[in-house]
Amino acid sequence: MRTAIVTDSTAYISDEIRDAYNIHMIPLTVILGNEIYEEEINLKAEQFYEEVKLKDLPTTSQPPIGKFVELFEKLSADYDEVVCVHLSSGISGTYQGAVTAGTMVEGIKVYPFDSEISCMVQGFFAVEGAKLVKEGKSAAEIIKILEELKNSSHAYFMVDDLSNLQRGGRLSSAQALIGSLLQVKPLLHFSDKVIVPFEKIRTKKKAMKRMVELLAEATKGEQFQAVLIHGNRKKEAEEWKKELEVEFPNIEFSISYFGAVIGTHLGEGAMGMGWIRKRTS
Repeated sequence: MRTAIVTDSTAYISDEIRDAYNIHMIPLTVILGNEIYEEEINLKAEQFYEEVKLKDLPTTSQPPIGKFVELFEKLSADYDEVVCVHLSSGISGTYQGAVTAGTMVEGIKVYPFDSEISCMVQGFFAVEGAKLVKEGKSAAEIIKILEELKNSSHAYFMVDDLSNLQRGGRLSSAQALIGSLLQVKPLLHFSDKVIVPFEKIRTKKKAMKRMVELLAEATKGEQFQAVLIHGNRKKEAEEWKKELEVEFPNIEFSISYFGAVIGTHLGEGAMGMGWIRKRTS
């Protein structure tokens, strides 16, 4: 069986890695001012953070079903099956879009995978899927392995300003109000597929320190891969990575970013960390 790997733009996998592993990407949409953009295609993160300063808060939307159908039909010329790795179904209808579109195409079987998370931790699943394809695994086998890896995946993040999350409907008004009144930098995470507060922390520095503590507790010296994710704070992420590589020689660190869609909800200055256990062949 010839198996394709698809993910959506919120995985924020670099063009180089997508090309190297032959990962196909379907973009989510960002409406910024009077312009409609396809994230990661004609709206890169750097451009987004510059333009959003001059305009009202953008809106975002999942890919239309037709986009999925079009991609699956195109892939059916060269593949028998496709594994689709998507951001958490609790914050977007993208996963369900893949499910629905999979019933509308012939000549290719679609296996949607709900990462229950987002950003490059979601991207880890897509890359692992692509590695498994090269190892000759079928889509059904890949889904099973990814589900097992999901048990070791976690992501925590903090935002400078809770208002974007509240306005976008990803956090309740009460939680946002309490956080802003107390000047809290809450640590957030995914629980049951949605974004919820994990702990209330007063400062960004303490929030980042707490993420490191959580990483240590979760990995316990075992082999993991971790990603530091930033909202237009690349230099800060690079400095953080250097520190952590010394402290955790058992962990392979990389840097990614909050692109336009996730950045719309978290805002500039957000910082996050996520990890997943390294798979043993």
